Amino acid sequence: MQLGMVIYSNDPETVFNAFRLGAFSLGKGDIVKAFLLAKGVESETLNDDKFKVSEQMQTFVDAGGEMFACGTCLKIRKYGSSDMCPMSTLDDLHKIITQSDKVLTF
Repeated sequence: MQLGMVIYSNDPETVFNAFRLGAFSLGKGDIVKAFLLAKGVESETLNDDKFKVSEQMQTFVDAGGEMFACGTCLKIRKYGSSDMCPMSTLDDLHKIITQSDKVLTF
């Protein structure tokens, strides 16, 4: 199955669990792509005592997940592209949506 995840939250627990599900799904043989949108582009900075979000994101990528970050949303926050989260466009989001069997939002 191909899963598309749209992550627009900046709540550490929510984002942590989204990437945990993504990594789990990859382990089951699914193809998973995550698109960070709006507050979701803050994901790499959301680490706290309970939820190591950036570590979970790395686990997702290491398991074969693909990640994209909304370029407009990054620019609004004066963030740049990163190796883990390349700057992307709505065209990339559209492709994820149309090519996925299921799209999950967090």
